[in-house]
Amino acid sequence: MSLFDTLDVSASGLAAQRRRVEVLAQNIANAETTRTPEGGPYRRRQIVFEAVPSSRFADELEAVRVQPVDGRQEPPSGGVRVAGIELDPAPPQMRYEPEHPDADANGFVAYPGYDPVRDMVDLSSATRSYQANLAAVNAVRQMIVQTIETAG
Repeated sequence: MSLFDTLDVSASGLAAQRRRVEVLAQNIANAETTRTPEGGPYRRRQIVFEAVPSSRFADELEAVRVQPVDGRQEPPSGGVRVAGIELDPAPPQMRYEPEHPDADANGFVAYPGYDPVRDMVDLSSATRSYQANLAAVNAVRQMIVQTIETAG
C-alpha cells in the first residue's frame, strides 16, 4: 500500500465520521421534537458503516499470503463508507402534558424514545475517530515531505 493509498483510507474515514457527527448533531437538536413532517415524534438516526474492499491487485495477493487466525480470507480494507442511515426502533416516550399542542385526547405527548446522553457519548467517539484519521493524514503528509526533501 502506497502512502497515497493510506491518504485515501484516512480520507474515507474523515468523510464517514463527518457524516456521523452531522447525524448525531441532528439527533441531539431534535431530542424534544414532538412533531415531524412524517408525523409523530422525531426518531433517532444511526449511521451504518461498511468497509470498502481494496481493488488493488497487490493488496489482493497480500491478503491471500497472510493467513488470518480464524482461517477466513477477506480482502484488505480500502477504507470505510456510510452504508446507510437507520431509524431507531425505540417506542416514543409518553408524557402527560395536557396543555401541549401535540397532546392526544388523554393529554399525553409522544416524545422521541431515546436518551440524548447516548448521542453525546457517540459524538465524543466520532470526534476522537476524526482526530485519529486526521493524525494519520498529517503523519503521511510529513513522510511525503521528508521523502521529497531527502530526494532533492
